[in-house]
Amino acid sequence: MKKLSKRFSNLSAKVEDRIYSPLEAIKLVQENATAKFDETLEVHARLGIDPKYTDQQLRTTVALPNGTGQAVRIAVIAKGEKVAEAKSAGADLVGEDELVETISKGSMEFDLLISTPEMMPKVAKLGRVLGPRGLMPNPKAGTVTTDLKSAIKEFKAGKLEFRADRAGIVHVRFGKASFKAEDLLENLRTLQESIDRNKPSGAKGRYWKSLYLTSTMGPSVAVDVTALQDMQQEG
Repeated sequence: MKKLSKRFSNLSAKVEDRIYSPLEAIKLVQENATAKFDETLEVHARLGIDPKYTDQQLRTTVALPNGTGQAVRIAVIAKGEKVAEAKSAGADLVGEDELVETISKGSMEFDLLISTPEMMPKVAKLGRVLGPRGLMPNPKAGTVTTDLKSAIKEFKAGKLEFRADRAGIVHVRFGKASFKAEDLLENLRTLQESIDRNKPSGAKGRYWKSLYLTSTMGPSVAVDVTALQDMQQEG
């Protein structure tokens, strides 16, 4: 078992064994983000779904109102005039067959991959390398599109794609420790509402099992999901 550092143990001691209100949890996570860099805050939501069934899978996007505070490197696979469109829209990496070949060799210097529909037959062959990293373009996620300009702009501005992993857990960033607590709360509420709105049709029983917030180098804090949902309704 890995031994916890003195720093982490001290921070963990500040977290009580209870469920915190949303804003209280955010402020505690921010207080515990003591690394020498601006830590990213993350949501870890365990849902009552079994993604091995197609009607219990969750994969969608959310546009966080206050962004993520993180630069997103976007690669685009396209051809013809769409290559120029992607470049002018701010894509970090653009290509056709040569980019497909580069990715097939395991080189992925990007955080998000967008493809035009006509290139998807070639991109589909990259499933073995893209799939495990959650980078395969998908129409539902807005990463297979002909409107490259809008897609690149939205993802650069803070739109996120997220999905539940094999255990039914959603892991997604929602801001930086340096953000105002109220802005983080607004991002968190937006994310929660998206998870609820996109509840899989096959989900049975209790949908939200648990919700935890954490920072890159800090301990996790349990959040009262019901309180978060009630805030959404009031808002």
